[in-house]
Amino acid sequence: MLKLNNLAPLCKKRKRVGRGGKRGGTSGKGHKGQKARSGPKIDPGFEGGQMPLYRRLPKRGFNNASFKVPVCIININRLNDLFENDDVVTKDLLLEKRIIKMPKAVAGSFLLKILGHGDLTKKIIVHADLFSESARRAIENIGGKVHLIGKMV
Repeated sequence: MLKLNNLAPLCKKRKRVGRGGKRGGTSGKGHKGQKARSGPKIDPGFEGGQMPLYRRLPKRGFNNASFKVPVCIININRLNDLFENDDVVTKDLLLEKRIIKMPKAVAGSFLLKILGHGDLTKKIIVHADLFSESARRAIENIGGKVHLIGKMV
């Protein structure tokens, strides 16, 4: 019969090693040394002071991170909300109004790309580094102008 005083525990007790009994004094850890002690363990890559394998092997390959040019993007529906008819939209104006942020990676040099998501109802003149085809079409169809600035990437 099930009683509260003879229920089996739900989880096993933690094995506490090094206290006599079946496992012996060293408890399977050998004799002395850093690995026998309790507390912080050594790193997996540590080889006892010898130059570790990950530092002995040569570094291979190419990383393009140093050549990366950050691109700030903005959609035409955002331009439609923020500007009026015949306004001139430039990278400096967008930074000044805090519509886009200067990328942290490279101070001063970044590209501005206009994307074509949303509807444009105002005739604006846009100066940017890159345009998507749908953004270019939308701006020109409404009577606005598209100006490419800087070099193309």
